[in-house]
Amino acid sequence: MNKRIFGIETEFGCMTRAEQIRGTSEGVAARVRDYVFDALELGLRDIHYRDWGEPPGNGGFLFNGGRLYIDMGHLEYATPECAGLFDLVAYDKAIEWVINSILADTGLPTAFFKNNIDHFTGATFGCHENFQVSREVPFYRVVIPTLMPFFVTRQIYAGAGRVGAYDEMIEFADFQDEFGEQQYYQISQRADHIVTEIYEWIQFSRAIINTRDEPLSDYTKYRRLHLLVGDSNMSEYATALKVGTTALLLTAIEMFYERHGEKLPLPAFELADPVYAIRHISRDNTFKWRIELKSGKTISAVDLQREYLYFVQSFITERDEETEWVLSAWESILDDLEDDWQNVIPQVDWAAKKWLLETFIQEEKLDWDDPWIKSQDLEYHNIDMQSGLYYALQEQGQVERVITDQQIEFAIDNAPQNTRAKVRSFLMRTLTQHRMPCIVDWHQIYAGHTEYFEMKEPFDTNIAKAQKWIKRVQKRPSRS
Repeated sequence: MNKRIFGIETEFGCMTRAEQIRGTSEGVAARVRDYVFDALELGLRDIHYRDWGEPPGNGGFLFNGGRLYIDMGHLEYATPECAGLFDLVAYDKAIEWVINSILADTGLPTAFFKNNIDHFTGATFGCHENFQVSREVPFYRVVIPTLMPFFVTRQIYAGAGRVGAYDEMIEFADFQDEFGEQQYYQISQRADHIVTEIYEWIQFSRAIINTRDEPLSDYTKYRRLHLLVGDSNMSEYATALKVGTTALLLTAIEMFYERHGEKLPLPAFELADPVYAIRHISRDNTFKWRIELKSGKTISAVDLQREYLYFVQSFITERDEETEWVLSAWESILDDLEDDWQNVIPQVDWAAKKWLLETFIQEEKLDWDDPWIKSQDLEYHNIDMQSGLYYALQEQGQVERVITDQQIEFAIDNAPQNTRAKVRSFLMRTLTQHRMPCIVDWHQIYAGHTEYFEMKEPFDTNIAKAQKWIKRVQKRPSRS
């Protein structure tokens, strides 16, 4: 697992008690951001325009190598580049601890939610995954066709679950009758908001696979696979499994291409309609999850995921501890899902939440359409460890963890030690100590007017080279 870079971007929902606080939820999100940079001093604010929508001060890079900013009114956090699966889970959780600390320090009557939907407006916000992939493998002819059925079916263990439905594309579809029926619960939060298979621009069309080519590294060697399709997971196990299975599948695709050239590894499993299928699986309360292939045959999502598992097992024979964990967990979760969805309550968000809500409905004698149920749905994603329902399960030992609190504590202040994030963090801290303003980006840092340090290789951790650059910059005469 240490041969690929990956990361997660999370947009947090925010809810304030209006009678106790002045301003909007967007304003509160900005206050939390400001506290991170100004009071806790966990990073450096941007001193430049990153884009037309990102003016100076809108966000900045953190000393742990990640990035915090405001995007469309949401507080958004991007983890640093990680090469270790459990490192990524720790960095993903680190920002939750930071936000909780700020709310405790400030007393803001606010709650932050790690979810993807607003029950009141129907809006959605994202959890984006990023994977470094080889540019050698034809992206449109091999990578996308192979990944499409995988991402459509991955939700059976990666979905966060939701109450109700949102029919964003009913008027354009040919399946009004089925999807127009009342849905009391489904396994994915994002499935209803996916409207196309592939698309380049995020703002105009949510696609299963985003095709924007922005590698943020050596353009001649890498692409960056940017995904919009996944849910935000509270479960450490689910986060590790969704990223781990995807990373191993990408490795197997690259190995297949080296041996066989431009052929599809799994040509028999092309879906008849991926957009229909992703919504159908999410809404199928029988949990049979059968979908139609282009050949006219049908297959269950569990069996299709097994085909991917077998493919990965056949190609990846050199296995480290994390690889072994992913392959074992993948096989185990599919076996459990095939038997009974309640088997995966400790690992899978949608199952844990469904069990909680069903228990609550039975005890309180409610119906699924009671507003109280939507409120409890949201509370599952409350990142406050004292009041969030997921963390209540964790406190009771009912969910399976894959990292320790100590790993999360380390991730708050320290960058990963095996990726370029280590160098970025070192440069940021050193330039700050020398009172040298700098412009920070994922793949380069500017100091002074023209000097910049380039970090094209995501695995380059050469601190000595960065030290030499700083000494060289310090010797340059300043411009008046």
